[in-house]
Amino acid sequence: QVRLVESGGGPVQAGGSLKLSCAASGRGLSIYSMAWFRQAPGKEREFVAYLPVRTSKISYADFVKGRFTIFRDSARDTLDLQMDNLEPEGTDDYYCAARVHYDRGESSQDEYRFWGKGTQVTVHA
Repeated sequence: QVRLVESGGGPVQAGGSLKLSCAASGRGLSIYSMAWFRQAPGKEREFVAYLPVRTSKISYADFVKGRFTIFRDSARDTLDLQMDNLEPEGTDDYYCAARVHYDRGESSQDEYRFWGKGTQVTVHA
């Protein structure tokens, strides 16, 4: 069992940057492949980025367009998401998740068992 807690959200102007972090209690994050998802009010949760535990096959959603970087901070044992050149998309809740299934691809929410409660990001125009 692992409990995930996201942090780092907040308001930011379009074109600005934020770094989100995901920390765990219980088991450390280093044993899990991890992902970030986001959800806007009234919309489906969508995949943002994925970091596998043993390979270099990091993947991003198309809308990221090279603006985000997912990585682990080994010293802090966190999963981070550096978001640059943010677009004025309004408010999204960002969630980190730990993957336990390998059936449907890393962008499927069904692959992930452990989820944080989210951190809210608001990008103002």
